[in-house]
Amino acid sequence: MTSAAPAASALQAEDAGPEAGAELKVVPARHYWRWAAGVAVLVLAAQFAHGLVTNPAWEWEVFFRYLTADSVLRAVWVTLQLTVYGTALGFALGLVVALMRLSRSPLLSGAAWLYVWAFRSIPLIVQLLFWFNLAYLYEELGIGVPFGPVVWSFGTMHLVGAMSAAVIGLALHQAAYAAEILRGGFLAVEPGQLEAAAALGIPRLRQLRRIVLPQAMRSVLPNAANEIVSLFKGTSIVSVMAIGELFYQVQVIYGRNGRVVPLLMVATVWYIVLTTLLSVVQYYVERHFARGADRTPPPTPLQRARAFVRTLKTSSHQLTPLWEKR
Repeated sequence: MTSAAPAASALQAEDAGPEAGAELKVVPARHYWRWAAGVAVLVLAAQFAHGLVTNPAWEWEVFFRYLTADSVLRAVWVTLQLTVYGTALGFALGLVVALMRLSRSPLLSGAAWLYVWAFRSIPLIVQLLFWFNLAYLYEELGIGVPFGPVVWSFGTMHLVGAMSAAVIGLALHQAAYAAEILRGGFLAVEPGQLEAAAALGIPRLRQLRRIVLPQAMRSVLPNAANEIVSLFKGTSIVSVMAIGELFYQVQVIYGRNGRVVPLLMVATVWYIVLTTLLSVVQYYVERHFARGADRTPPPTPLQRARAFVRTLKTSSHQLTPLWEKR
């Protein structure tokens, strides 16, 4: 008898329909800790912004004087050159190393593994200094029979300059990481697609170009973009070779005038601006390669801004009085 009473009351509540639901009081959830955390973040941001504006130690007049100076702009261009050359050569070589690691030949796979292991183990600054001192290690390089007579040789004193050594070191270092990123992307592609392509008689190169790469790029791009940004900031290491990139030039300037903080802010702002531009490019490239997986991709920031402007125009037109419309 006691178990039948709750069942009867439940049946009565169901029979009551929407009238019983109307008697329930709906209480909205209140996230007090979330509000408190938001207020704390706003207070800290306001304090930081106030310190940036009012603290004279930042020396903003010196910052704006050197932000677009000719020497700084030339250094930014050198930094971009190092990034572009290192990225292009590094990922081209990384693609070859990744394919070697996926090869069924134990010799090719072992050589690729050894390359990745070596260049990921040695710090980048050590690699750069090795290439910069190539003439000390090898006074001459020659072409001829292996372990036999040399047909043609040349000196290495002026073969590799500072800029060339920086590009070689950055590219070889980047290739080791790019190879693992690309290999992970290739392994993410369903093997059955390659088997079907091979059954249809599609050549291996076309399989790589038309089937594997477009799908692998979706998983490769986020990690590849991180590596490019790291390489862009890592170009500051070449300052040990007296190359006039951004950080080295900033050091030269504040070494002369002693304005360390504003000059460091100049380098910081340029790094932030260029990294932001790289992030924008990454967004649109990822959107391009996501077309096959997402038939209706989300709108871009520009499309959202245009839609917002159209909404404002429509709402303002609807609020216009009738005598103004006439």
